[in-house]
Amino acid sequence: RSLLLYAVNGLQARTFGVWTLLSSVIRCLCAIDIRNRTLYHITLFTFFLALAHFLSEVFVYHTAALTIGVMAPLMVASFSIMGMLIGLQYLEVEALSQNKKKN
Repeated sequence: RSLLLYAVNGLQARTFGVWTLLSSVIRCLCAIDIRNRTLYHITLFTFFLALAHFLSEVFVYHTAALTIGVMAPLMVASFSIMGMLIGLQYLEVEALSQNKKKN
């Protein structure tokens, strides 16, 4: 069975473009202020959302094939999630050490 690729209309393309721009702004702000825990969690969520989106398009809706164009964002989202989860541990340790210094 071959996977079908559906045509994208202008509205869908612009919506995806705005999503990409928004997630890019969030990720850049997090890179600037990496110690902002709320922003860090929001950024991590954007990668989970992107991963879920691309996985659902491939395996649930069958609207995309596993080509390099789909595998690249899957890999970026996966590696970013892993890296951010590791980094989250350092943020937690840093927050605890700062709280001990205050007390």
